Amino acid sequence: MYDRILLSTDGTVASEEAEAHALELAAAYDATLHALYVVDEDVVTAYSGDEYVDEAEGPEHGLEEHGEETLSELRSRASEAEVSIETAMQHGRPAETIVERADDNDADVLVLGTKRRPEEYRALLGSVTDRVLRLTTRPATVVKTEVSE
Repeated sequence: MYDRILLSTDGTVASEEAEAHALELAAAYDATLHALYVVDEDVVTAYSGDEYVDEAEGPEHGLEEHGEETLSELRSRASEAEVSIETAMQHGRPAETIVERADDNDADVLVLGTKRRPEEYRALLGSVTDRVLRLTTRPATVVKTEVSE
């Protein structure tokens, strides 16, 4: 049923639960897990960088470093679970980049994490997961995580 599973992760608590679900799904179907970490270009370009001495101190470097750590940990967990995994880090707008990557990899299903938030919060700020669900034509599984406010 599933040969290619695309997991979008950002290393948050919500993503950790989605990661666990995606690993279980990939193991159950003997599927390849494609894990994607998106460096949000809006975050990178929101800061002028004037306060940084060099690029190694800027938000882009920090996000890339966090992405590498997140993907490395996920590769280790996949290895322990004997799941075939391919990881990638891309720069872009998260929702659009996730949908493009799913299309490029011909993903059978997307696995996304989200934090369960009050409706008012979502109405004001929205979420990447909500946007991905509106943009994609592919099946998707959303793993919700409770958060304390």
